[in-house]
Parts: sequence; C-alpha cells; structure tokens
Amino acid sequence: MHASREVVLENVRRYRAIASLYRQTAAFRPLQSRSLLDHAREWENLALTALESYFGPGTPGCDKQPQDAPYAHARWETMAAA
Repeated sequence: MHASREVVLENVRRYRAIASLYRQTAAFRPLQSRSLLDHAREWENLALTALESYFGPGTPGCDKQPQDAPYAHARWETMAAA
C-alpha cells in the first residue's frame, strides 16, 4: 500500500532539509566538505526516489512519461566561486 501524498511530501521535505544541513555544514568545514556533500547528495537522491516512486509513471493518476518532465532528474549543483 502506498503512503498518502502528505506523508510522502513530508518525508521529502525532511530529506531535503537534512541535505541542506549537510551542505551548510560543508561550507564551514572545508576539510570535511567532500564527505559532507556526498551525504547531502545521498539525502537528495532519497528525496527524488521518494517522489518518483509516488508520482512517477505507472502510479495511479500519473499520465506523464519521463520525457515529459526533463527537470525530473535535476540535481543540486555547487557553483565555483567567481
């Protein structure tokens, strides 16, 4: 049985908040930043997986195919300082 929409969205919100905390911590701990950013990426992937499993193709009420939403696999990227 699938979780309700509200539960899925709350979990995604929490996963992304945790990822954000890892990214913020990485900004203040340069020696650990690679590891912290890897953890942030894992939490962001978990959030995307939760969204895709609930709202993805093949789920009731979802008529879009992956090619209809090219932004669906967008990931957080860091920008180099100018």
